[in-house]
Amino acid sequence: MEILYTASALSTGDGRNGHVRTSDATLDVDLAVPKEMGGPGGGLNPEALFAAGYAACFHSALRGVARSQSLALADDSVTAEVSLGPDGQGGYGLAVVLRVELPGLAQEQADALAEAAHQVCPYSNATRGNVDVELDVTVD
Repeated sequence: MEILYTASALSTGDGRNGHVRTSDATLDVDLAVPKEMGGPGGGLNPEALFAAGYAACFHSALRGVARSQSLALADDSVTAEVSLGPDGQGGYGLAVVLRVELPGLAQEQADALAEAAHQVCPYSNATRGNVDVELDVTVD
């Protein structure tokens, strides 16, 4: 694979209750374990950061596929819901629901567009076969 870009982030402190900073300092935040996991909440956590990255990446892939098909999208959006839970083998795993809103398209066309984006999105390719990813596509 030809590398086009590399992001780098440093975690310090206490992991989920620590601090992360990107090498270019565009992200420099404290982390907090969510209340649902017994922590103080009120801060970012790895799942929220992953959800933000996946939503943006998938949305970009969706827009790119639409352009390649000469489809004009308007008021489209992608919400990524990232869940963490026990994997049944002593560790933890992730599950993702991608909520794709494509107003103005027919449901069949919207489903096909989301599936095509799912094939080219780097996050989808990285998680395929390892993380359950559900596509929930709406056109209303």
